Amino acid sequence: MAIGVVGLTIGLAVGGVVLLGALGFVLQRTVDTEAFRTADAVALLAAEDALPDPLPVAGGQVRVQVVDGQGRIRAASIDADRLVPMVRPERLNRDGRQRLEVPAERVGLVGPVRVVAVPAGTAADPLTVLVARSMADVRHSTHVVRTILLVAFPLLVAVLAGVAWRVVGATLRPVEALRRGAEEITGRAGAGRLPVPASADEIHRLAVTLNGMLGRLESARVRQRAFVSDAAHELRSPLTNIRTELEVAQHLADRTDWTAVTANLLADTERLSRLVDDLLLLARLDETPPTRGTGPVELGALLTEVAARYPSSPVRVTPPTGPLWTIGTVEELRRVLANLVDNAVRHAHGSVVLAAEATSMGEAMSGAGEKSMAGETSMAGAGLGPGVGTYHLVTVTDDGPGIAVADRERVFDRFTRLDDGRARDDGGAGLGLAIVRELVRRAGGTITVTDAPEQRGLRVCLLLPALPAEDGHR
Repeated sequence: MAIGVVGLTIGLAVGGVVLLGALGFVLQRTVDTEAFRTADAVALLAAEDALPDPLPVAGGQVRVQVVDGQGRIRAASIDADRLVPMVRPERLNRDGRQRLEVPAERVGLVGPVRVVAVPAGTAADPLTVLVARSMADVRHSTHVVRTILLVAFPLLVAVLAGVAWRVVGATLRPVEALRRGAEEITGRAGAGRLPVPASADEIHRLAVTLNGMLGRLESARVRQRAFVSDAAHELRSPLTNIRTELEVAQHLADRTDWTAVTANLLADTERLSRLVDDLLLLARLDETPPTRGTGPVELGALLTEVAARYPSSPVRVTPPTGPLWTIGTVEELRRVLANLVDNAVRHAHGSVVLAAEATSMGEAMSGAGEKSMAGETSMAGAGLGPGVGTYHLVTVTDDGPGIAVADRERVFDRFTRLDDGRARDDGGAGLGLAIVRELVRRAGGTITVTDAPEQRGLRVCLLLPALPAEDGHR
């Protein structure tokens, strides 16, 4: 605030100095203009050899003389000296117009005197018209303005400082309220909101933006707390089993079947290892931004490779009519398909079918809408999903018990298990589909769950961005 007042004072002072200088310059130019107008009129009379005596000049603050080359006065106004010229002959330029300052006593006027000289007459008889005007009025006007500025300047600075103090205070009052609100939020647990001022200005928009940020942070904190709680619960289960096995084995001593105990401990250890790996993968996916693939991937070959892991299973591949190339990471897409096929095989009654084909976003959305509104929601909320264009549709279809429509979006949440038999993962923690959705998002695609066509079961649909075949071979 003090810096602003100092800057305002300096600005007003500079403005006052400039105003005085401009006022003096304008008034002096006005005096010169009027003097030259009078001199030009007298010079016109001299050129016509019609100079009256005395010269008719109005105003008591004006003196006019017409002098020749020898400094003799040929004509003068009624108040002008007829013996001594107002300007010494050696100071005059007979060929040009001049502006001169002369002492007031030489002219008989009050204050500084301004004299203009204008050539007149003929070449044989050169004359010079001298017009003198007093600058007393100009000095008086400048003095009055200077006095007014000196008196009004401190008052104006004081008034402006007071107004600035009130205005700045009123402007910063909502900012102070935001600061106090932020201090209270950091000092207590739970959700909090900053006060939003009623004025629709930048402070209002800032408060709304900050409250939105706080809401997102609170949602992230709640999700993180739930994630930590669920992870701790899932980790506790295998650890409890391991501890129980060891305590029982220790209590029974020689009667312990160490082969069975070792097998159980290995199973729990593998389950614990898978859970830790899944948690680390989700944490890495949350921390790193999505990257659209490192190279072209041919989906037909990838489907065949994944299906080959089940030599005696009911997994069948419907080969595409031609190569289907997409941009992505082979390892991530392989894990997506492997997780989906594992789930399908686990819950299928007889068969699992993998297929891929080229499609468009509109066709896929309409197909999903005919079978499941939850599928549409999943596609729309995928975040990084594709827009209108050409894509590759990969489907994993089984003839298992299926999933209720109301649960088809919830199955992609972390640590989600449904009550029906399909969602009971033998040793799983409910992270498989959550990992699948994150990996599909990173590939720039979407994932939906719909009913299997013309049979009882479930179909999982993946939409992945298409890459032209010629680009895939490069």
